[in-house]
Order: sequence, then structure tokens, then C-alpha cells
Amino acid sequence: MEYSMETLRETVSYINERTGGFKPQTGIVLGSGLGGLSKLIDKVCEIPYGEIPGFPVSTAPGHEGRLIFGTLEGRRLVCMSGRFHRYEGYSYQLLAMPVRVLKLLGISELIVTNAAGSINKDWRPGDIMLIKDHIKLFGDSPMTGPNMAEFGPRFFDTTDMYSKKLRALAKNCAKECGIDIKEGVYFYFPGPQFESPAEIRAARLLGGDAAGMSTVSEALTAAHMKLPVLGISLMTNMAAGILDQPLSSEEVNEAGEAAAPRMESLVRTVIKRLSGEDD
Repeated sequence: MEYSMETLRETVSYINERTGGFKPQTGIVLGSGLGGLSKLIDKVCEIPYGEIPGFPVSTAPGHEGRLIFGTLEGRRLVCMSGRFHRYEGYSYQLLAMPVRVLKLLGISELIVTNAAGSINKDWRPGDIMLIKDHIKLFGDSPMTGPNMAEFGPRFFDTTDMYSKKLRALAKNCAKECGIDIKEGVYFYFPGPQFESPAEIRAARLLGGDAAGMSTVSEALTAAHMKLPVLGISLMTNMAAGILDQPLSSEEVNEAGEAAAPRMESLVRTVIKRLSGEDD
């Protein structure tokens, strides 16, 4: 095991000292090109990942690498502006650490966003998809190794990993915002290379709607802790082989920036609705 409960408690203690004991209600993980949402938060504290004991550091382009604490629409948030991926060299077990830290800080739900390639030929770049399930046929699990029973059991259910209740709330919010929301299955690929056309054809046959290199480890870690997850994917490009053109990270980031106002509107409305449910 790369870290212990004692390590996690030390990390949380350091963060609480930096934030003055600020208690977030909702955690948000921002994906490629979607970091602009952090600018909407009424900030209490920002901590670069590199200053947090035991915390990984983001190396992927477009990932700032900061924990941001503050309020938005009356709700206390902790926002991961930048996430971690297996292709950066981190083990799947270490990828579980940040979500466990957020849980120990007090969050009651996790919103994960990402940029993805559309496998579904009926969709277009700029479309927004709620993740209803995922397919992960590659690599290890973040729960491999000694089980941390403080968080959950050795064997755990993933049936409602992407919360039906949160998806229903997000659909209503999308309607309120005038957004034509999609719903589908996220197909995980480890990267960092983009998928091959043959892999995308196989993913479509297996029921995938979008392809991406993140999110799944975070969702599995949350499921282990029975932490509700809302997954939101922005289609930044058509997946490999659908169009007769190469894929690039620049295309992903540009499409993310273009669609950012709609993503921000949706997430902000979801947070406002969550705040209203607590009243």
C-alpha cells in the first residue's frame, strides 16, 4: 500500500489547518479545458497540490493542480482544479487518494467532469453527456491491495455508482438551462495515446458512447465509500476513425473552452439545486 490511514489523516490535518477548518459539502473534479469553473467560486483558500503532504501533482496539460475551497450558490465546495491519470505514472491505488481525502474533509457528493471523444455517431462536439455507467477493461483497480475497511468493504456494489438521483436532478437542471443533455456509457482507455479506430469500433459494439482517460478511478473510489457521484462528460471531438482527420490535445482544449459557458451553467445550477435541497 502506498499510503496508510495515518498518512491520509496527516494530509487532512494539514489541509484543515490551511483552510481554517472549512467544511466542504460538495467535491468537484475539473477535467481538461474545464478549469474556468473555479473562477466562479467565492474562494476561501487555494492550495497547490505540491504543498500538500503526500498528495500527487498534476502533470497533464490543462490541469492547474490546485485545491480550491469556497462557496458557490450558497454551497461550500472543494474543487480539484486538475486531476491525476494512470498515464502520468501514478498507480491506480494512488489515484484513489485524493477522493478519499475529499471524503475525509466532509463532502457528501462528488461531481466529476471530463473531456471525452464521442463514440456515438449521432452526437457532435460540444454535446454534454451524463455518465450513467462505464466500461473499464484495462488495467488495475484503485481498490487492489489491502482493503481500507475504514472506507468500505473488500467487495462492493457499483450498480448505482453514477447516482440515479443526481442524474435526475442534473437532467432537470439541463432543461432549466436550455441544454440538450445526453446520457450514456463512458468507455475508459488508459492513454496517453488517443484510441485507435479499431478500438473505437470495438467500444461502440460493446455499448460505449464516449471515450476518455480519466474519471473511472475516482468513481470506483467513491463507490467503495458509498459516496454519490455525478459524472458529466463534454464531447470535445469525434472519436478516432469517425472523421477523416487526426486527433489532437489542442482540439480537445479548444472545444472545452468553447463549451465552457454551458458546462459552467449546468454545474452551477446543479449546485444551486443541491443547496436548495438542504434548506
